[in-house]
Amino acid sequence: MKIAIDIMGGDHAPDEIIKGALQALDEFNDIELVLVGKEQEITPRLGGRKDRIHVLHTDEVIAADEEPVRAVRRKKNSSLVTCTRLVKEQAAAACISAGNTGAYMTAGLLVTGRIKGIERPALATIMPTSAGRPVLVLDVGANVEAKPAHLVQYALMGHIYARHILHIKEPRIGLLNVGTEETKGNELVKAAYQQLKEQPLNFIGNIEARDIPSGAADVVVCDGFTGNVVLKLTEGVANAIFTMLKDVMTSTLSRKIGAFLLKPGLIAFKKQIDYTEYGGAPLLGLDGICIKAHGSSDANAIKNAIRQARECVKQDVAGLISNELGKVSD
Repeated sequence: MKIAIDIMGGDHAPDEIIKGALQALDEFNDIELVLVGKEQEITPRLGGRKDRIHVLHTDEVIAADEEPVRAVRRKKNSSLVTCTRLVKEQAAAACISAGNTGAYMTAGLLVTGRIKGIERPALATIMPTSAGRPVLVLDVGANVEAKPAHLVQYALMGHIYARHILHIKEPRIGLLNVGTEETKGNELVKAAYQQLKEQPLNFIGNIEARDIPSGAADVVVCDGFTGNVVLKLTEGVANAIFTMLKDVMTSTLSRKIGAFLLKPGLIAFKKQIDYTEYGGAPLLGLDGICIKAHGSSDANAIKNAIRQARECVKQDVAGLISNELGKVSD
């Protein structure tokens, strides 16, 4: 299984991207990696390693602050666009980038292409919950605006992903809203609510943002603007909690002793809510597996993004969505 990786994308590229790639090779012996980017920056960082590694040189790089559509059209040989083209040409089974999200989405649409019947692909991210199983939230930033029909498609794709990747037999679908009542919300969510009721899904109605961490639903559907705010607020709150906890537990000698005794549990807790453990966000709805890693991804996040891509390929997520979309939506 070949997986293409944009080595030049992300805040910590190329070092952390390459480290994560090498860690994935050590962990999964059934993958080959196509490292796409500037060869002069990639090869010296491989430490002489060549097994199951292919370096594909590209000179162009799309920066994080470039306008997406213009960048993709002007830089057709950039590392990011090349990765999506490898998937389109079936030279790679999946691709991963921690680079410009808008450009990656644009390249996915223009190069890889959409699954027939999907109007807008969605970024889907996994979040931990106190219930002990993760929740899938989509869209978290692919489309800042959406129509009711788009939210229904997100729900259908989320249902398929939750069943086959998260192994939830009958995933509960929740619509993110400002209240749980059917009449609450703006015109978008009120119209989407009515359409979701007509689908053969386990639709449980509206849920509020505070219900996400408790695991009130297995799949949470929203427009990309709202989802991105939820995602980044969740990350910020998690980081703030750990910072405050560290300050409190190291302020006195007795607390330091207590912190030492609690250290194994705290490490386990941190791992449970650490976004790097969940890899990246698949762009569901594209005709291929494209994983968007967090812009600040470290080696662990990249390794887990590769794990996620591998699992999506093995389960043929794109094929499942294509094959089952009509069945679920009839």
